[in-house]
Amino acid sequence: MSKPKRIYSREYKAEAVKMLTQQGMSAGEAGRRLGIGSNLIVRS
Repeated sequence: MSKPKRIYSREYKAEAVKMLTQQGMSAGEAGRRLGIGSNLIVRS
């Protein structure tokens, strides 16, 4: 069985973008801090 699809709020997505653009974090580091895979950040 597959896992149910997660839905992320606008605020959660905005925080991920802020980590990359304003704080200069890599996608991998931001993903670890948010508890998601870096591929989800890069694809967004």
